[in-house]
Amino acid sequence: MYNVQVEKECGCFRRSSFKNNLSFESKDDALMQAIEMSKEMNEEFCGKHEFKVLEQGDSIVIGVAEKAKSGCCGGGHCG
Repeated sequence: MYNVQVEKECGCFRRSSFKNNLSFESKDDALMQAIEMSKEMNEEFCGKHEFKVLEQGDSIVIGVAEKAKSGCCGGGHCG
């Protein structure tokens, strides 16, 4: 049995239709689900976090990290 776990449930995750701690018979199915979830989360959520898929034994973990801030105000004069 392989599990897909979201490391940290941010507010966007809690408001979404996604479920945490999913179980799959095959590693391939778990990995494909985690990849699809992280892709959709990166595209659809608020953008404050970045989601990455990590393999940890029989678990596929969707890791959550704060997105790095560039320090630019967006005024067009920084670059």
